[in-house]
Amino acid sequence: MLKINNLHASIEGKSILKGLNLEVKAGEVHAIMGPNGAGKSTMANVIAGKEEYEVTDGIIELNGEDISELAPEERAHNGVFLSFQYPVEIPGVSVTNFIKTAINETRKAKGLEDMPAKDMLKMIREKSELLEIDRKFLSRSLNEGFSGGEKKRNEIFQMAMLEPKLAILDETDSGLDIDALRIVANGVNKLKSKDNAVVVITHYQRLLDYIVPDFVHVLYDGKIVKTGDASLALELEAKGYDWIKQELV
Repeated sequence: MLKINNLHASIEGKSILKGLNLEVKAGEVHAIMGPNGAGKSTMANVIAGKEEYEVTDGIIELNGEDISELAPEERAHNGVFLSFQYPVEIPGVSVTNFIKTAINETRKAKGLEDMPAKDMLKMIREKSELLEIDRKFLSRSLNEGFSGGEKKRNEIFQMAMLEPKLAILDETDSGLDIDALRIVANGVNKLKSKDNAVVVITHYQRLLDYIVPDFVHVLYDGKIVKTGDASLALELEAKGYDWIKQELV
């Protein structure tokens, strides 16, 4: 699914990723943990193709295709989804209209006609019910006046509708109370399948009580320095990141 080899990336001349390697197979959930400034969000943004980051070395492959030179929208059309730490507000554009446009742009890029209205409405109804989303929520302006939990739930709804091959959730637990965290995690769990993969970036083990990863990776100073199963997150919670630093000395 996703294969990253020797990835180096910088922003404004500052080197952030320093030889990152990662392989994620279909059907897997990977958690990326690490201290502030380790490069977690940079990794997510570079995979998604954000243009302010400069890739100086390495390859990013999705399903065997090198996507390193593709524009962000091309990567999205190929199945890459990134949930943002701080989703933007778009007044005057409803959640429903936004998602209709996103889906039809992806279909257009694949040479397909717009999704018929009845099929779109059926899909919206099914996915909103799956994620326990009220119908009134879908008519609101995108993220305008949304609470942190509502913004995150909306992103999981977008993920459900777009059905990406690779979903990257960048600190999706940030600022969420327990109820919102549970709803978002349940949505992610319901959308997992043998044909897609999820990368969860988080500071805290608590999210991994709800979304159980197959692998946990510790990203430190621009590289993945340790990999384990879900128990590694518990060990990090107990010992902190200084333990990793001491191991590397």
